[in-house]
Amino acid sequence: MEWFTDLFFEHSALQAVIILSLITAIGLGFGKLHLFGVSLGVTFVFFIGILAGHLGFSIDPQMLIYAESFGLVLFVYSLGLQVGPGFFSSFHRGGYRLNMLGLGVILIGTAMAVIISKTASIPLSDMAGILCGATTNTPALGAAQQTLKQMGEPTSGAALSCAITYPLGVVGVILAIIVLKKLVVRPKDMINHEHDDTNHTYIATFQIHNPAIFNMSIQDIAKLSYPKFVISRLWRDGNVCIPTSEKILKENDRILVITTEKDAPTLTILFGEQENRDWNKEDIDWNAIDSQLISKHVVISRPEINGKKLGSLRLRNSYGINISRVTRSGVQLLATPGLVLQLGDRLTVVGEAAAIQNVEKVLGNTVKTLKDPNMASIFIGIVLGLIIGAIPISIPGISSPVKLGLAGGPIIIGILIGAYGPRLHLVTYTTRSANLMLRGIGLSLYLACLGLDAGAHFFETVMRPEGALWIAVGFAITFIPVVIMAIVALRIFHLDFGSTCGMLCGSMANPMALNYANDIIPNDNPAVSYATVYPLGMFTRVIMIQIILMLFM
Repeated sequence: MEWFTDLFFEHSALQAVIILSLITAIGLGFGKLHLFGVSLGVTFVFFIGILAGHLGFSIDPQMLIYAESFGLVLFVYSLGLQVGPGFFSSFHRGGYRLNMLGLGVILIGTAMAVIISKTASIPLSDMAGILCGATTNTPALGAAQQTLKQMGEPTSGAALSCAITYPLGVVGVILAIIVLKKLVVRPKDMINHEHDDTNHTYIATFQIHNPAIFNMSIQDIAKLSYPKFVISRLWRDGNVCIPTSEKILKENDRILVITTEKDAPTLTILFGEQENRDWNKEDIDWNAIDSQLISKHVVISRPEINGKKLGSLRLRNSYGINISRVTRSGVQLLATPGLVLQLGDRLTVVGEAAAIQNVEKVLGNTVKTLKDPNMASIFIGIVLGLIIGAIPISIPGISSPVKLGLAGGPIIIGILIGAYGPRLHLVTYTTRSANLMLRGIGLSLYLACLGLDAGAHFFETVMRPEGALWIAVGFAITFIPVVIMAIVALRIFHLDFGSTCGMLCGSMANPMALNYANDIIPNDNPAVSYATVYPLGMFTRVIMIQIILMLFM
């Protein structure tokens, strides 16, 4: 039986794979359990790793470093690819306000960490771990550890303090939401305020009653009005057609328009009258509206289309069809001529059946080809991210140059490739399931190694006064910034409670708290705000943790 014992305790490549796989499998299994409606998910791998380390399990140190580093890089790069397409658009209008409030949460927590480190004599290396645990931000911990290694400082304290403060970091945001709901939130704060989202499409019908646009072409009318709109159908004298940009509008024409809800009143003034029918319900049978035209979803699967502008394809003039909407990663985009198309985009095409079949040949509409991820582009992106992460950046006032490291470089390249890759005709598309798989493997590897490394001294530290101090400080860093910025959002900026909760959860990178907010709030505002704030919040924490270590160590 000695061979069996060696599988678990004798350092080798095989033993490392077995230990890390067991930690991951057990952690993911326990992560599915719910306690008071809250589950830790993949984060439970971290705590199983701690337990394994406490019980005496270990792997070869070099293999531990490799697996931890590769897992972190894979996770943050995949994360960057996912959030990249919506990263820069998240700053538009309402998103800008939410992101500024989210940055307020981050800045207050970071300032508290630095001040408490100096006044309570907690080493900044340990405080970095406390801050990462209090904000449940493992990519930031990876960045902190890389920076500490560059500075020649030990990294075990950061991992240990993060492990100790992480549980209350998860629970603290949920407790803050409960306290706010009980003591601060008023009935009117629960009212669903519509998001000022430029990407959210709105469908309406108008009748042409404005004499100023009689006998004008659609393209000339579009030049008169700043709101962007797409005319999907035109009814005249009992007949329906797909209008081209040269189509002349006449009095009493009825048009089906795709725009944004905030622009509907302006377009009502422009066209003359908006009809009362609600076209935004999910159960509308578009093919039953008229007998001549059908509506069909077509997926872009041809690499040649990747990065091209919708208007350059001239689909309307060539095939007599109309593209009314484009769905990308679950977000509906207005199908304007300047929209840059990406592989995997789903276009809503309106026209005759034969014409739509021709359009399918142009765009591809072969979903099967999209299921094979472009692995080469993924690893090229990782290489570019590591190169960017290794570049020393000199900042005035800091003696040593700052490096973005294993966490900062790949996430920046991931965001840039996700956002601008299609413009350069780079095929970076991965299915959502493939992206989640890459992220899950990377994060599981990283958390398993992190827990295994910290586990040897975890329980003895918790029982010491030092551990109690870390827990108290971590809870304060979690709770206080969240409450302060929630009051600012509710009272000064008059956000509804759902949007406020999503902003708080996104700035704290806390999906468990988001699940709780979704359970107590009937609309989807928490999820929308979370998605708006999360990319910038994640990026800022990864960079900021390195800067404070360089400035104040």
